[in-house]
Amino acid sequence: MRFANAEFYLKRPGSRCAEFVPHYRRSQALLHFAPMGNGLTYRKAGVDIDAGNELVERIRPACKATRRPEMLSGLGGFAALSEIPAGYERPVLVTGTDGVGTKLKLAIETDRHDYVGQDLVAMCVNDVLVTGAEPFLFLDYYATGALNVDVAERVIKGIAKACGMAGCTLAGGETAEMPGFYSEGDYDLAGFCVGVVEHDKIIQGQSIAIGDRLIGLASSGPHSNGYALIRRVLDQQGIHPDTRLLDELLAPTRIYVKPVLELIDTVAVHGMVHITGGGILENLPRMLASEGVAALINLDAWQRPDVFSWLQQAGNIDELEMLRTFNCGIGFVICLPEAKVATAIEKLADLGETPILIGEIVRSATEPEAGQIIVPA
Repeated sequence: MRFANAEFYLKRPGSRCAEFVPHYRRSQALLHFAPMGNGLTYRKAGVDIDAGNELVERIRPACKATRRPEMLSGLGGFAALSEIPAGYERPVLVTGTDGVGTKLKLAIETDRHDYVGQDLVAMCVNDVLVTGAEPFLFLDYYATGALNVDVAERVIKGIAKACGMAGCTLAGGETAEMPGFYSEGDYDLAGFCVGVVEHDKIIQGQSIAIGDRLIGLASSGPHSNGYALIRRVLDQQGIHPDTRLLDELLAPTRIYVKPVLELIDTVAVHGMVHITGGGILENLPRMLASEGVAALINLDAWQRPDVFSWLQQAGNIDELEMLRTFNCGIGFVICLPEAKVATAIEKLADLGETPILIGEIVRSATEPEAGQIIVPA
């Protein structure tokens, strides 16, 4: 956990948590264990505790701004304490964890650290959202070889801002400084999210029926998936991305939480999908709880962002590979009864989304027409 009041706490090395030490004990510790002039220190070994403390102070206001009323613990401590959000009769906790993947490598190489925090939060909260749950707690893990406070500050402030977008508290985190483990300048991120949903409102796809319609929500680009392939295309073609291409490749992953939660309070939703690793082909089946049904997708229903057309051409990537690697412009899919489509589209548009009717639920034996694909359970 991160944060501490410097007057009352001592930081544990490599951590953003704090350990209470009474003043007299702290004074004795400093007196009896003062470092020898030529002796080894943790800093000489590659771990700078002072840099970690500075980071904590820099990010404190941003993280406090995400605090929700359920939080019982203050800053510091070994663990975060929270009540279940109010209003639930039979609450069910929903957990999710994810990372950003090798998109980080491209961000590090181009000094673009401000939005990878949103990627981290989005990858976790969008997964939790699929069940109908409200994300309310988030924790992060930031690991690096040598802590660059300026870079880490940019990343974690981005995480805090994204938590605000998702409506959840950044309840804590860990900064791990591991000299010799990472290359110079590299870091990695992991996120952990907790959500809550009413037991009788859990969405797992059991209600999906033939004739239900599929609404897609636009993505901002590749989001946080397929970057091993993206980087290979750049390397093999000897491409050094210009500002415009970098903007498209590194556009932060969209967070769908608030509009989708409002939608499911308005209309009956039978299933949802976060189009993440595995693209459209690998993720749609995760929504389909019943055998014998399939998702029919009209690939001409939306205009793919230019970045996907560029990737496909530059890498000579066939259509099937594109669909099982990338979101191809659709970041989230909602399945609902045909009678609710007009209401849902109007509601989502009012909330700032770009909803697109992209397909329907059919029998798995259905033969696709030109421009369509069938994705079975």
